[in-house]
Amino acid sequence: MSHATPSTPDRVHLDNGGRAPWHPLARQAFEQALADGWADPRRLHAEGRRAARLLDGAREAVAAVLGARTQEVHFTPGHTASLHAAVASAAAARRRAGSAIVTSAVERSALLHAARAAGQQSSVPVNRLGRVDADAMIAAVRAPGAALAALQHANGEVGTVQPVEAVHDAARAAGVPLLVDAGASVGHVSVPQAWDLLAADPADWGGPAGVGVLAVRQRVRTAATGPEDEDQWAPGGVSVPLAFAAAVALQAVEADRTAQEARRRDLVEHVRAQVSRIPDVEVVGDPDGRLPHVATFSFLYVDGEALVTELDRHGFAVGSGSACTASTLEPSHVLAAMGVLTHGNVRIALDRGTTADEVDRFCAVLPGAVARVREMLGVGGL
Repeated sequence: MSHATPSTPDRVHLDNGGRAPWHPLARQAFEQALADGWADPRRLHAEGRRAARLLDGAREAVAAVLGARTQEVHFTPGHTASLHAAVASAAAARRRAGSAIVTSAVERSALLHAARAAGQQSSVPVNRLGRVDADAMIAAVRAPGAALAALQHANGEVGTVQPVEAVHDAARAAGVPLLVDAGASVGHVSVPQAWDLLAADPADWGGPAGVGVLAVRQRVRTAATGPEDEDQWAPGGVSVPLAFAAAVALQAVEADRTAQEARRRDLVEHVRAQVSRIPDVEVVGDPDGRLPHVATFSFLYVDGEALVTELDRHGFAVGSGSACTASTLEPSHVLAAMGVLTHGNVRIALDRGTTADEVDRFCAVLPGAVARVREMLGVGGL
């Protein structure tokens, strides 16, 4: 039997979280902006003004989707940069109020690192489904010394949606701004208005990498944390073509988001049901209050990296929350915080182009791949 290689057309890419294929309209918009928006939008000549109009139009389009004012939307060099800048600037503006930065235990590593760098990180635990303890987070936000709260709208690794509305109500009453990481949800589900700062990731919704979105309500006080620059969110400016392509992609995915959400939710429910039949598996995350396109499951007696490699040999690109890297040598902090199996993990994120046939093929191949990895590890008889 021949195996698919990365260049063969029958490969199936199921690792679309945080880096999805470009939407076709994003490609068109990028090429248009290369022709019309290549100049520096800060310049006063005709070419600069044309680029500025493209950039302003992109901000207006994104603002309309987020429910923000155009002037509240900023483009940054990327999603990590958005999180770093949001934490640092909001915490700096609140130094007199305190230094505690309240986060859930399952925020992105980039946000957790930023919180530790900017103040005293206060981590709130989550339950086995990956949902933060809302009462504990509300109590932490109300405690003296809280400078900032940060809570993702939904977890991109396990799909679980967080109680941002309840936390935001408590944070507003306490005068503490809430940063919502919506990097895994914008473009896939409706995002509530319960935020003071919000970060979104174009690369996750079919836009380009190399540009991020950060929305900051006008009522929120921020402070510059770096050298003086005309734009504290994107020192030196951002690529107009990338920003324009990101905005066009967001408009495009919003146009049929409801139908895409229902279609992918059905596919993910099918995957979760099929996977649950494999022996010694834990299907992770909330089965109901979740993102429509993300599924995660962990297998006992399986090495996550070996399973990812085995599936790759059969033409399926998947992610893993248990794949150790040379830099960390640690499994997923999200799975660990949930108290679920951290090894033998597979994570899939369905793209808008993922078909039911591709999902069926994946479900057909997965049991044999798990069995082979277990056999390689000497536990095939378990």
